[in-house]
Amino acid sequence: MSFLDRIAACNNADMADYRPLTGFGRRIGWVRRDRLDLLAAHAGAFRRDGEGVALASGLEESERATAAVEAALRDLAAAGHIAGWRDERYRVADRFGAPPLMAVERAAAPFLGVRSWGVHMNGYVRRADGGLDLWIAERAHDKPTYPGELDNMVAGGQPEGLGVFDNLVKECAEEAAIPELLARTARPVGAISYRHALESGLKPDEMFCFDLELPDAFTPRNTDGEVRAFMRLPAEEALAIVRDSARFKFNCALVLIDFFVRHGLIGPDDDPDYAEICRGLRAT
Repeated sequence: MSFLDRIAACNNADMADYRPLTGFGRRIGWVRRDRLDLLAAHAGAFRRDGEGVALASGLEESERATAAVEAALRDLAAAGHIAGWRDERYRVADRFGAPPLMAVERAAAPFLGVRSWGVHMNGYVRRADGGLDLWIAERAHDKPTYPGELDNMVAGGQPEGLGVFDNLVKECAEEAAIPELLARTARPVGAISYRHALESGLKPDEMFCFDLELPDAFTPRNTDGEVRAFMRLPAEEALAIVRDSARFKFNCALVLIDFFVRHGLIGPDDDPDYAEICRGLRAT
């Protein structure tokens, strides 16, 4: 196994399996070919458009489009086509920072193949010998998605109506009991992107990455039930787990690879795939 294997597992989508979802005069998502007719059957929200599917005529205004699409998606969820409804909306936009075109239920974002954003934070401790330890989370075994897999110290989706940094601070409190004053010392360090295919659809997503240097005496504690346990590992041990196994959730592995590159644990003389690794972290 290699770091490129982890990157390939995250970027596993064959785009020939998808057709465009259009609206507001542009492409806003990607729908699996076998689901086009499911959407088009909800004529109040969708219609067939060439090889793909489009928002229904008259849905050029954000609130109207949001309401019509949500009604269709709720019907699809009731029929068993969309699982894990959360009553949490994600913004739909061309790019982060652009005005939102509409909003969709978080659980339905992959079904429509709309881009989602999120925050991922690596918490680390600088040892007396100069090395780094990483705090790694083990996801709860009853979690509906990726139970028991390893995770970054803090991570979460980016909901509608909340700033990115405020979302990170919220997730720090919920997932690791990190006090706000400490959480606000986290540093934004870039973003990773990928196209990941899964049964629920397509995730053409972008994750904002943060680093938080923690005091040696700090021990995280989960407060929302989503983490079974935290473990403090030497960065080199975490690196070996990422490189040699699939124990980490697919996108969390990429966030860690990015950390290893930025902190000099993977360098151009250490790995012959270095250039491909760096390119692969921003595949879309």
